[in-house]
Amino acid sequence: MKIHDLQPSPGAKRRSKRVGRGIGGKGGKTAGRGTKGQHARNTVPVAFEGGQLPLFQRLPKLRGFNNPFRVEYQPINLDTIAECGLDEVSPETLLGIGLVGKGSLVKVLGRGEIDRAVTVKAHAFSASAEAAITAAGGSVERLDLPHAVRPAFHGSAHTNR
Repeated sequence: MKIHDLQPSPGAKRRSKRVGRGIGGKGGKTAGRGTKGQHARNTVPVAFEGGQLPLFQRLPKLRGFNNPFRVEYQPINLDTIAECGLDEVSPETLLGIGLVGKGSLVKVLGRGEIDRAVTVKAHAFSASAEAAITAAGGSVERLDLPHAVRPAFHGSAHTNR
């Protein structure tokens, strides 16, 4: 078989409907455009709204930027950990007492003080929180970020669309 022998299977290609060629060709007279009016007479741009200010002009232009690689954390402070009275703090235990949402990433921040040894498992820690927990005799364990949240590439030449 050669490239010039190739052809589409029967019925796959249909000829386009020829309109406006007289009453014998099924698409005569108004040629599927109805009767009278702007659409019957000439072409109208797709976004044309009858003279009203079009949607794309009503919307603000170039305001801000949404970073597609932003990682959103749910903050938990040291004073909150001290209040809850748990010896082992993890996203699951925090979810159980209603402090974080389901599937949210937890970051421990350093507001407040902690005076007892606590094992804290979270996705991120501030430097002050990590220092305060270890100073109180506790331990910190960094959890891996889910695959869907991990940035695909770091600082490469990604073009804006």
